[in-house]
Amino acid sequence: MSSPNFIDYVKFHARSGHGGAGCLHFHREKFVPKGGPDGGDGGRGGHIILRGNSQLWTLLHLKYRKHIRAEDGGAGEGQNRTGADGKDEILEVPLGTVAKRAESGEVLWEINTDGQEVILMAGGRGGKGNSFFTSPTNQAPQHAQPGEPAQEDWIILELKLLADVGLVGFPNAGKSTLLSVMSAAKPKIADYAFTTLTPNLGVVPYYDDKSFVMADIPGIIEGAAEGKGLGIRFLRHIERNSLLLFLIPADSADIRKEFDILLNELRQYNPELLDKKRLLAISKSDMLDEELKDAIKKELPTGIPSVFVSGLKKEGLKELKDLIWQTLKS
Repeated sequence: MSSPNFIDYVKFHARSGHGGAGCLHFHREKFVPKGGPDGGDGGRGGHIILRGNSQLWTLLHLKYRKHIRAEDGGAGEGQNRTGADGKDEILEVPLGTVAKRAESGEVLWEINTDGQEVILMAGGRGGKGNSFFTSPTNQAPQHAQPGEPAQEDWIILELKLLADVGLVGFPNAGKSTLLSVMSAAKPKIADYAFTTLTPNLGVVPYYDDKSFVMADIPGIIEGAAEGKGLGIRFLRHIERNSLLLFLIPADSADIRKEFDILLNELRQYNPELLDKKRLLAISKSDMLDEELKDAIKKELPTGIPSVFVSGLKKEGLKELKDLIWQTLKS
């Protein structure tokens, strides 16, 4: 999954429907000049609803909708006729979508399952007609309620990809190549930095029809947590990954230092990311002989399982899949 149409952030002004006014009315017909109150209730204003849709993978369809309005409820009428409810505005969103208030950043809802529905903005309740207020002591009430006002606010929708494994590395570390040889995903691959400009998802097959989902995000650079490069925009996509796979090329000047920089960027962005399970893969290892591999192993961070891989030569992929599967299931 990769496309210039991949949109993972939208901001819009949402307004639910105003509740319909209750009716002030008295029954009148021939030979009944002074009938009782029969004003009906107003209809409910329309809700703005978020609905999870597993067939969607982008917020593109909402990108140009800057104002989203639900329908107002209809006013009540005589003869105890209730006003029509306002039509709900249903927004279909990909799984992994988070709804926030734009001003405060307060998280309102998270959509994680197909078909899940939540009310983002509730429509106002309809007002009661005067027949509702009839009592033994007040048989001709002269008032009816107005409908409740609509709710409105600026809303942000953010998409956080739902994947088992998140690839973390500097630009041109070989993440896209690795994803392309381990899954059916076809990300753009070239020999320059920031080839990947949008996240990619790939389903990696394992034994006995088992599989896991791997996400490749644009490369992180030092200072990404402060807004440098592309990393900060996409770091949220690895917040929901169960496992982080750090990818560092074998020709790196200092593998340990690169790992520490990546770890520090994640720490600055969200310290909770460090609680996730971690693996380390040394990419482009087809250029290494056994002696160099042994030398590099001595420099690798301690306490983190590691494996040497080559996407170009398809080396080490079985070992990497086994390691990932064991870690996911542990």
